[in-house]
Amino acid sequence: MTGARPVAVSATAAAAAVLYAVVWVGWVQGWAWVDGPDGRALAAAHRLAQTHGWWVPLWDGLSSVSDPAVWRVLVVVPVVLELRRRRVRTAVFLAVCVWGSGIVSVVAKHLAGRERPVSRLVEASGMSFPSGHALGVLVAVGALLAVYAHLVRGYGRTAVVVGGVVLCAAVGVARVALNVHHPSDVVAGWALGFAWLVACLWVYRGRYTGRTR
Repeated sequence: MTGARPVAVSATAAAAAVLYAVVWVGWVQGWAWVDGPDGRALAAAHRLAQTHGWWVPLWDGLSSVSDPAVWRVLVVVPVVLELRRRRVRTAVFLAVCVWGSGIVSVVAKHLAGRERPVSRLVEASGMSFPSGHALGVLVAVGALLAVYAHLVRGYGRTAVVVGGVVLCAAVGVARVALNVHHPSDVVAGWALGFAWLVACLWVYRGRYTGRTR
C-alpha cells in the first residue's frame, strides 16, 4: 500500500471496529458514558414527540424511505448496469457490499441481543444493537459514492459527498427520535458499517487505494 490516504482510511476502519467493540462492552457493563447519553437522548426525544404532533410522522417517514431494504432493492439497478457493461467486479462489489450488509446487521444483532427501548414511539422488529438503518444506509451510500463519485467534478462532487453524510446522519437521528434505538446503537451501526465498507473495498481492489474504477 502506498500513500497516506489508504493508510488513513484503513486506520479509521480499524478504529471504527474498536469503537464498535467498546460501545458494545459499554452498554453491557452499564458504563455511565454510554447509559447516560442513551437515557437522556431518548427521554428528550420522547418529550418532544408528546408536544409536537409532526415529530413522529417526520422521523418515521424518513426512516421508511431510507430503510436499508429500499437501498438493497435500488442497488439492483447499478448492479445490472455494471453487468451489462461487463464490469463484473464492480457489480459484485456493489452486490456483496450492500446486500451483505444485511447479513452483517442480522448477525450482529443476534450476537448482541439488546432489546429495543421500551419507550419506542413506533413498532420496530428485531434487536436494537446495532442500528440496522445506520449500518445499512452508510454502507449503501458509501459503496455508491466509491463507485460513482468520480462522475461528478469539482464542487458538485463535494456536494454529493456532503449530501450522503447528511443523509446518514439524519437517518441515525431519526432512529433515536423515534425511540426505536439508543444513541449507542446508532454509533455502533455507523462504526460497524464503515468497517464493513472498507473491508469490501479491500477485497474489491485487492487493497484499499482510494479508487474503485
